[in-house]
Amino acid sequence: MTGTLLNVATVLVGGLLGTTLGNRLPERVRDTVLHGLGMVTLAVGLQLTLQTKNILIVMGSILAGGIVGEWWRLEDRLQALGAWLQARVGGMGRTTTFVQGFVTASLVFCVGPMAVLGALQDGLTGDYRLLAIKSLLDGFAALAFASSLGIGVVFSALTVIAYQGAISLLASQVQQALSPAMIAEMTATGGILIMGIGLLLLEIKRIRVANFLPAILIAPVVVAVLERLGVYGVA
Repeated sequence: MTGTLLNVATVLVGGLLGTTLGNRLPERVRDTVLHGLGMVTLAVGLQLTLQTKNILIVMGSILAGGIVGEWWRLEDRLQALGAWLQARVGGMGRTTTFVQGFVTASLVFCVGPMAVLGALQDGLTGDYRLLAIKSLLDGFAALAFASSLGIGVVFSALTVIAYQGAISLLASQVQQALSPAMIAEMTATGGILIMGIGLLLLEIKRIRVANFLPAILIAPVVVAVLERLGVYGVA
């Protein structure tokens, strides 16, 4: 839960600053900060990926997960959900600035692979580095949103703690059923997705990262099968 609490704190600080000061942060500064976070995200993703004992497991999980995600159209469904919620809020009239700020910020902070991956990592291993990066991103986003949408953005912190906290707590319970090898390969597979997020932040390549989320579930299943067969770790 450490990463989620940090995330909540940055949303609160960013939202309050945005409400008080307005959008005074120069665009060049914002771009530089995002690019810096993108480079760090790539480094974290690479470090996590190197935890694998068999890169073929990671590759197979990523490919299979990507196919399943494309079949289910996860990225499109998440975007459609966000568009639907914003349309509902937008249709409520001019007095819904608070609600619009709350819903918009909640979607940006929670509907995405970084929230899921970071919360899982925090719950499974206590490693909250990814959520620390997300916290900085969300803090700057909250500042920008609050400058135009008001105090409702601050209350999106409630959504963050409920959503990410639930994932972390569930992961900590599931951990008892996972072997160290399963957690290692799940972490390594998640590292690939994190590097995809880094490429997005650096504006190098637009990757549909959400479509690869099933890979996180496939990796431990593959390891469980290989462990039963006694061939895990064979390159």
